[in-house]
Order: sequence, then C-alpha cells, then structure tokens
Amino acid sequence: MRSIWNGAISFGLVSIPIKLMNATENHSVSFRQIHKEDGGRIRYHKVCELDDHEVTTAEIGKGYEDADGSLIPITDEDLAALPLPTAKTIEIVAFVAADKIDPLQMETAYYLQANGAPAAKPYTLLREALKRSEKAAVAKFALRGRERLGMLRVVDDVIAMHGLLWPDDIRGAEGAAPDEGVTVRDKELDLADALMNTLGEIDLDTLHDDYREAVEELVTAKAEGAPAPTPAREEGGGKVIDLMSALEKSVRAAQEAAGEQGDENAEVTHLKDRKQPRKKTQKKTGKKTSA
Repeated sequence: MRSIWNGAISFGLVSIPIKLMNATENHSVSFRQIHKEDGGRIRYHKVCELDDHEVTTAEIGKGYEDADGSLIPITDEDLAALPLPTAKTIEIVAFVAADKIDPLQMETAYYLQANGAPAAKPYTLLREALKRSEKAAVAKFALRGRERLGMLRVVDDVIAMHGLLWPDDIRGAEGAAPDEGVTVRDKELDLADALMNTLGEIDLDTLHDDYREAVEELVTAKAEGAPAPTPAREEGGGKVIDLMSALEKSVRAAQEAAGEQGDENAEVTHLKDRKQPRKKTQKKTGKKTSA
C-alpha cells in the first residue's frame, strides 16, 4: 500500500515515526458525462472570470471569500507558516472507552505503519497498551490543509485510525423522530422480536454490492451489443400496509429461509416473559390499585 502521509505519533514523550495509508478503497462504478446527441465526452475548462482566459493547474491558487465577496489570496507558504503542532504529528490527547465515540463522527479509516526499524518497539508498545486497556486513543492530526480529530484502535496487529468529525460538525436530530402520538402494540413488539431472532446474525464478509454487479452486467451487455437486463417487477409499491400482517409474513419468510418449521410463534418472546425493571412505588393512603 502507498503511504499518503509521513509523520509521527506523539505518545507523551514517546515519538513513533509512522506512515499513513488508506484502509479502504472505493469499488463503485463511475460514469463520465457525455453529449447525448453524439456520445462525445463532456469536459470542463477552468476560466478566470476577469480576463475570460483558460488557466492551467499551475496558475491556480487559493483564496478566502470575505463577507463582502472580495477574495483574499492565501498561499501554501502562508499555511505552512501557521503554528500548528499537528502538521507532522498525530498527537494523542486522551484514552477513552471505544463506545464513548459516537459512530456519527467516524469518517475515513487509515492504517498506521511503523516507519523504520527504530519505530517497531514504541509502535508495538502503544499497540499492546491499547489492547490491554481495551481503550481507544483520541488524537489530533493535520491532513490536506486542515486539522482533524482521530481515533486510534487496534485491528489485528495493526494500529488503525478513524478520522472523526469535530463534535460541532454533527447536526442535532430534532424533528427527525416520528410524532409522539404513535403507539406500538404488545403483539407487534412480540412479532418484531420473533423476526429479529429468526434473522439472527450474519457474517459481514458475505455481503456484497448487488447494485455494482448489476451496473457491471449492464455495461458488459451494452459493450457486446446485447439487450440490457430486464428489471424485476416490483409489486405492491405505494400501498398502505397492515403492520401486523407484514410482520407475520416477514417472520414466516425468515423462518422458511432459515430452514425452520414455520411456526411464527416459535421464537416469540411475549412481554409477560420479559424481565421488566422493578418500578418504585410511592406510599399512598387509601386502597391499592392493581395494574
């Protein structure tokens, strides 16, 4: 794997030279824009709006747009001169339980590789310390012109880092939940439990991108002059469904797929069988009320 950044992990007074590599890759099928009339490729030209001339990449710089619309030029030298301690350092600032990191914050994943033989010992020390503590390291680092937040954890025998969004980058969820007037019946919860139990767990390595495969088949058929694949006909789209009926059918279908007997009540956990937290009662005068 090719490294995209060289620097060091700052672990107290310990410095660990490392190389940063992308841990993921994109397999999505990409398309080009074409002219529908003749199939010609559509390309974009970068033109200066002042003199209407096309410019090359070497002639393009950075500029900050002020509130009044004016542009303030910012050079690479200006940015390099900023007093940023994380410019070449992944600075660990804390160790926390991994479940304290909100998954909403997680972005790109990277692998950290020890850079050279002298880095092997401190790298291994940090890796084993993370393993034994069962914690993740929260760090700050700079990449592609801005300071970022990261989480270091161990994957197999490698230290991996997830880029994190800053907390104030996460929007609140206000207004996203359904109206409070919605109620769910006990029988619906029982059937939802049965469906969850029947579907069970899955090996994530067995999942694949069906859409990408369909696009690849379409491209192959088009290239060979064959007719495009016929899409499967969807039934019942747009209809208002009965939730109980849909749950019952889903449980039966899942049980049949799992090779079970097909009794939709086989795995149902009724509410009366669930362990409920003991409710605190207040002393009242008069007769006791029964639930």
